[in-house]
Amino acid sequence: MKYEQLKLDNQICFPLYAASRLVIREYQPMLDKLGITYPQYLVLLVLWEQNGQPVNDIAKKLILNTNTITPLLKRLETQGIVTRERSKEDERKVIVLLTEKGKALQDEASCIPMQLAAGMQATDVTTEDLAELKNQLHAFIDFMKKKA
Repeated sequence: MKYEQLKLDNQICFPLYAASRLVIREYQPMLDKLGITYPQYLVLLVLWEQNGQPVNDIAKKLILNTNTITPLLKRLETQGIVTRERSKEDERKVIVLLTEKGKALQDEASCIPMQLAAGMQATDVTTEDLAELKNQLHAFIDFMKKKA
């Protein structure tokens, strides 16, 4: 091939993209039981760590634009999982809070990481391999964020 650099196998973007899609596909049946999408699950992970965060902080943690996260939050609010309210200190900020239903979903979702890990045990991929991959991906993400 004249342009070796354009072979799919020579790209870093494709394995990242494919891995992401395949991981999300594994999550989907478990998230369907909770009635949420994968992006909504990510928002909930952020709020389960620390409830009552501004929209901008959630967007920053998830590396999303606020115009991407706002529709997710609206759907979660419609489902009764979160509420949004103006900050008392700064009315320009919108604070996202878990409802009782949103807090209860944490208990239901707590088994998801273990179920995914159990599925990996049938392969040659060890938990140490996954931990190393996660560390490498975090380093890669940090590098890419600095470039932005």
